[in-house]
Amino acid sequence: MEVDVTDPRPQAIADRFRGFLPVVVDVETAGFNPRTDALLEISAVFLDMDDDGYLAPGEHITYDIHPFEGANLEQAALDFTGIDPFHPERSAVDEKEAMTEVFRTIRREVKEQHCTRAVLVGHNAHFDHAFVMSAAERINAKRNPFHPFSSFDTASLAGLIYGQTVLAKACRVAGVPFDNADAHSAEYDALRTAELFCAMVNRLQDVGAWPPEA
Repeated sequence: MEVDVTDPRPQAIADRFRGFLPVVVDVETAGFNPRTDALLEISAVFLDMDDDGYLAPGEHITYDIHPFEGANLEQAALDFTGIDPFHPERSAVDEKEAMTEVFRTIRREVKEQHCTRAVLVGHNAHFDHAFVMSAAERINAKRNPFHPFSSFDTASLAGLIYGQTVLAKACRVAGVPFDNADAHSAEYDALRTAELFCAMVNRLQDVGAWPPEA
C-alpha cells in the first residue's frame, strides 16, 4: 500500500517523535543516589502506534536485580517499596545481565521501528534516567540505546494537561485504573505510566494539537 505523503498524520512512531523511539521505564531502587544506591527492579514498556497515529502500550520487559557489589541499601527506601533484595524467592539476576538484555531488546525495537535512538519516558523521568545511565556506566555498556540526556517526563506533562503530577492522581484523571496496593513495583508503575503517556499523546491528537499546522 502506498503512503500518501500529503497526509499530515504520523504513519509511524519515528515520524511522530522526530526519529526517536519512546520507551517507558520505571526503576525501583534502594535509595536516591544513582551512583551509590542499588538498582533493584527495572521495567521497560514499548509503545504501539496504529494507522491513525494513536498510541497504546505494547510488549514489556521486567527484571528483578541483585544489588551490585558494594551497593548502599537505604532501609527507608526498602520499607517504602516493600522489596527484600535477598528474599530467597526473588527471581533476581545480576545487574549486568539485566541491563544487557534490556538494552539489547530496546536496540532491536529501535531498528525495527526505523528510529535513530530511544528516549526514556518516565514519571519524574530524571530519576529513572539517572539510574539507567549509572547502571550502564557500571557494566561498561558499549551500546546504550537511550539518549544521554533527553527524556519525556509524564509528571510534567500531566501537570500541564491534567493539573496533576502524582502518578496515581494523574492516572485517575486520565481514566487509567490505578491500585495503590500494587504500586511501587517497576512493572506495575511502568505499565500505568505507559498508559498515562499514551492517553496524553492521544488527547493532543483528539483536540487537534497534533499534527501541527504547516
